[in-house]
Amino acid sequence: MQGLPEPRYGSDLIVALLRLLGIEYVALNPGATFRGLHDSLVNYGGGVPGLVLCTHEEIAVAVAHGYARVTRRPMAALVHDVVGLQHASMAIFNAWCDREPVLVLGGTGPMDSTRRRPWIDWVHTALVQGNLVRDFVKWDDQPASPQAAVEALLRAYRLAVTEPKGPVYVCFDVELQEQPLAEPVRLPADPAGFGPPRPVRANGQDVEEAARLLAQARFPVVVADFAGRSPQAPGLIARLAELLGAPVLDAGGRFNIPNTHPLDLTGAEPEVLEQADVVLALDVPDLLKVLGRVDRATRRTQLLVPEGCRIIWVGLNELSVRGWCSDFYLPLPVALSVLASPQAFLNDLLDAIQQQPEMRERQEQRSDRARELALRHHQLRARWLELARSSPIEPITPPRLAVEVWEAIRSTDWTLACGSLYGWARRIWEWEKPERYGGSQDPGGGLGFGLGASVGAALALKGTGRVVVDLQPDGDFLYTPGALWTAAHLRLPLLVVTVNNRSYFNDERHQEAVARARGRPVEARTVAISLDDPAPDLAQVARGMGVWGEGPVRSTEHLRRALAEALRVVQQGYPALVDVVVEMER
Repeated sequence: MQGLPEPRYGSDLIVALLRLLGIEYVALNPGATFRGLHDSLVNYGGGVPGLVLCTHEEIAVAVAHGYARVTRRPMAALVHDVVGLQHASMAIFNAWCDREPVLVLGGTGPMDSTRRRPWIDWVHTALVQGNLVRDFVKWDDQPASPQAAVEALLRAYRLAVTEPKGPVYVCFDVELQEQPLAEPVRLPADPAGFGPPRPVRANGQDVEEAARLLAQARFPVVVADFAGRSPQAPGLIARLAELLGAPVLDAGGRFNIPNTHPLDLTGAEPEVLEQADVVLALDVPDLLKVLGRVDRATRRTQLLVPEGCRIIWVGLNELSVRGWCSDFYLPLPVALSVLASPQAFLNDLLDAIQQQPEMRERQEQRSDRARELALRHHQLRARWLELARSSPIEPITPPRLAVEVWEAIRSTDWTLACGSLYGWARRIWEWEKPERYGGSQDPGGGLGFGLGASVGAALALKGTGRVVVDLQPDGDFLYTPGALWTAAHLRLPLLVVTVNNRSYFNDERHQEAVARARGRPVEARTVAISLDDPAPDLAQVARGMGVWGEGPVRSTEHLRRALAEALRVVQQGYPALVDVVVEMER
């Protein structure tokens, strides 16, 4: 039992199994319905898994989510019965949309109504508790015996880490946790037998057809969104692009290609896609988002690819479709739909494509195209750098902030856990390897994700010397500021730079679009949207949570001093926050 004594209670059994599965941490906000499990984590498990105290269940699940993004392994989050699960539900939805594995564990009951205390045990018991999140977890269960609890947790783990990955929820009755074990319960001798199956591979016919289409294409384009969940995928994508002389467009769900690669044409989508005759879409759930242009006022989308362009769509999104949330998106007609892991498909495709006769016959054409694309890549990078470096010193704008943060961190080993500064971080920073970028800021399209996920990333990287950066929008910050306390409590190497436009700015743009369409004054776009009068003092909030904080910063000179001091704090192993007031282009 990994050096542990024989478990005496159901909750001891659960902790023994978590250790066996290699779960390093459990994030939680304490609750009475898992008091038995809490006791076992402290007094039976001997500190393994380690406990991560959070001030809100939404933060606890976001921490586990951010940890999974970095390590590609699941972490557990404990949530208190009905109320905790409701608090956690948005964060669980984020993990679902992001296809990341999180073990959400809960308590409830007693399910035996004769054992319930008046009031509190009744309002904290549901039938069945998993109904609350069933539409956005891969699986849920509420086992009724110690042996069933073992089987449920093993199944939950296997499902969570099987592609497409995702959160799972297992609920344990307080009686199951707290009652002494009546008899020994079997645990697996080797947890490897409960790991994920091999990645789903495409059949040979689909691989050959894709290779033929790409080899014969006049202007092939590779588009990738979440393919970079696999650390091998970016290298495979780069090799494929070099073979084909094809541009790559990174949709930003994960790191898909270095932004310094000469065939990275991200940011030039309209010019690239209008030339495409074949598009290879790798783990792109929403094709229209990547291949189209949206009119903000009318919500209408125009396809950027020409009529007759053939699309090869590769991924596992169809395996995650549910009826409740429409995260399956509008279907587009494709020439070839391949149900396969993008990494496995790329390995097979690279072998097959080199056997195509056209690869020998059109080598000069591909080389010429690659040279033209490389020139375009360098022109794009140079123009963005010039725009950013020539942006005003004051007031501070997103491109100016991107320049200053980059100058501060570029000589360090860093990871951008969340945020993008409206795309400017990718445009001018050097993203050369997968660990530089954790993933998109708002996987479920809501607010409150960034701080918790960044804390999870910093937890995963603690002790590595890596600086974890969060380019943190102010509106998102105000949903879950308590995450800073966990960062301070755990002494995490986290640099938070708030992008403080003192507004829910995305909604300003929506209100302006509606006002213009209706012929009404656009000046009223900030009503009930502006975060001013009073302006929240985010640096003061940070200091109140035990985090080094500086701001509000309004000048570039102040910004440089603040970033330098904050970086010294982070490199000593503590979190720091710089609150930067940013002027948006309106």
